[in-house]
Amino acid sequence: MNYRHAFHAGNHADVFKHLVLTRLIALLSRKEAPFAYLDSHAGIGLYDLRGDQASRTGEYQEGIARLWQATQLPDAVEAYLEVVRAMNPNGELRYYPGSPELARLLSREQDSLQLNEKHPEDGRLLKDNMRGDRRVAVHLGEGWHVPRALMPTREKRVLLLIDPPFEKADELQRCVEALNEAHGRMRQAIVAIWYPIKDERQLARFYRDLGKSAAPKLLRAELYVHAPDDATRLSGSGLVISNPPWGLEDELKQLLPWLADVLGQSLGGWRLDWLIEEAASGKP
Repeated sequence: MNYRHAFHAGNHADVFKHLVLTRLIALLSRKEAPFAYLDSHAGIGLYDLRGDQASRTGEYQEGIARLWQATQLPDAVEAYLEVVRAMNPNGELRYYPGSPELARLLSREQDSLQLNEKHPEDGRLLKDNMRGDRRVAVHLGEGWHVPRALMPTREKRVLLLIDPPFEKADELQRCVEALNEAHGRMRQAIVAIWYPIKDERQLARFYRDLGKSAAPKLLRAELYVHAPDDATRLSGSGLVISNPPWGLEDELKQLLPWLADVLGQSLGGWRLDWLIEEAASGKP
């Protein structure tokens, strides 16, 4: 239990993950019908970039700080940055929203949020940060149990974010198991799994298992800030998204090259492809 997301808040992986999350919520919101947002490893929801943990690593300087200073932003970035700007009204970057706060602020009155955090102290902070919003329920339990415990939801549409700390060797496999369980309970669910990229060779089995999973269709999006060939550093991060809403793939084709250019360190790169294509496409 030594992982605390505050050390990494606002880094390049956070920016990528949270930007895609805002687009998923925006695309889901095109229809009036409510949706449920589920977060398996939610964190505390709100981070102080000048606090002890974030300032100790300074990782946000290579992440949200770059977007904060960027000009000529793509339209799809605006909703994400509007939330960050609203949290920093004096124009100085200090506070950063985690996925629970982004989902809370961008979802609608008819939507609901089910947030889970295992770390006892972080769970208490999450409850404090979410207090007062009747749409939000906070659970203090094992994140891997979320599909089993909270699905199916009363809403017919659901977005589940799986974002574990990746401290243990079996967590990639557990992501696949959670994906399968989620689709066993709600085949139409949108499931987004975040994962770190260090050495791509270490991910080969993960990709194979995802390709054999129960997801009806599965989109892979990856952003690199270094060449993905060094297992000692975080070279980038990825998201696999099952049942992505219509329009997301086209948006990512525009966003990923821009993000690779803005966030690249020793280099910038990206990948976008399908691990499972729609059955109707006739492709394997």
